[in-house]
Amino acid sequence: MPADPDPQPAPSPDAMTFAPPDPAALPLHLVDKPGLDALRAALPDTQAAWMQATGFTAAAGSVCVLPGPDGRPAAAIAGYGTAQDRARGRFTLAAARDRLPAGTWTLHHALDPATLATESLGWLFAGYRFARYRAAPPPQARLTAPAGVDAAALEHLAAAERLTRDLINTPAADMGPAEIEAAARALATRFGATITVTTGEALLPGFPMIHAVGRAAAPDRAPRLIDITRGTTGPALTLVGKGVCFDTGGLDIKPASSMGLMKKDMGGAATVLGLAQAILAAEWPVRLRVLIPVVENAIAGNAFRPQDILTSRKGLTVEINNTDAEGRLILADALALADEGAPDLILSMATLTGAARVALGPDLPPLFATRAQDAQAVIAAGTAVADPVWELPFWDPYEPQIEPGIADLDNAPGGGMAGAITAALFLRRFVTGCPRYLHFDIYGWSPKDAPGRTKGGTGQGARALFAALPGMLGL
Repeated sequence: MPADPDPQPAPSPDAMTFAPPDPAALPLHLVDKPGLDALRAALPDTQAAWMQATGFTAAAGSVCVLPGPDGRPAAAIAGYGTAQDRARGRFTLAAARDRLPAGTWTLHHALDPATLATESLGWLFAGYRFARYRAAPPPQARLTAPAGVDAAALEHLAAAERLTRDLINTPAADMGPAEIEAAARALATRFGATITVTTGEALLPGFPMIHAVGRAAAPDRAPRLIDITRGTTGPALTLVGKGVCFDTGGLDIKPASSMGLMKKDMGGAATVLGLAQAILAAEWPVRLRVLIPVVENAIAGNAFRPQDILTSRKGLTVEINNTDAEGRLILADALALADEGAPDLILSMATLTGAARVALGPDLPPLFATRAQDAQAVIAAGTAVADPVWELPFWDPYEPQIEPGIADLDNAPGGGMAGAITAALFLRRFVTGCPRYLHFDIYGWSPKDAPGRTKGGTGQGARALFAALPGMLGL
């Protein structure tokens, strides 16, 4: 049994929740450029003069702190820019949070309910700090829950995002297979779910490719398959997340420049756990299953080799043409198990290919779907909740590229083209009984600070799914 997880301590007070109602909270006026003159006219003369003197123009993310008679802050204005400014980013209100003095603020705005909910969630996300290895961060500005938002629902989403970010940000030395298992057990215990874990040599009969990829790791970092279930009625939803705790590339070792971020190669597992937490907290009437294959792709005398041929759980054989294309191998065994359960919908999330980043960059993960209407629903929801995704096709004419001739499948087709698509086609071969399958090739990382998304681990696609799935499943 692994040790209990050692998660990042939450700041006190919790910066990713709303402040309780406070009659002493200061007003925070959110104003776009067209509304600036009207706000100036409504302010007391001294504050209007101060705003004019500072040259405040309501640029997106800008802040003007208005002093009171005693020189202390009495109010503040957050710039909301123009519609064009906001279209170039997301979570505009969140950009103001670090520019405000610590304290409690009450939002004054003219936002529609959907936009207000998204901006309020972005504010909560902006409170995230990864402080496990350093002193606690200083107090931050906090917002009372704006009237009209479901504060509890937004806080649940923020908590799910924090789980995902904490898991990804933790270095591999402290976030190995046992620690991911411990986090999964903590989640299952919290929500009364059932969890089973198959570890080490016990994987060989049923999950031979998970075993092959992870067998070279140290004994205390043995590979495993985590299986969480909750619910006995309603539509069946199965989430599968890639959990490669660290990826050296195996015998096809990565160069140092490519290995530096490999602590995040379990980003699919982290995102799936965060999504599962949000679903369980919302008490959806579904039969939820979460499958997470967890390995460390290490190098040792018993590591799997290029040109080895592995037999998968499904019986399909796979020629190994690159040991650094290991994520699809462990996902394949987990997807085969998911498929055997005949759920209504299977979705997988993985930090799978560099090709996806070349195609769409770090901010926009590709989505593959076996039904066009499912892809459309997730894309529309993602746009609405500021969690964008973009569809790439399961392009059938590329199927021959994943067939090497010596085995049923090739884990790393040559040619250097369409790598994200051929990886998705490989995974689709293991989902034959469930007609609805979605796959997300996420990056799981913000390369630089952005409003609501600090540099480091980040969830992608989970909120789009959380918004879309009720309609897709008929809840």
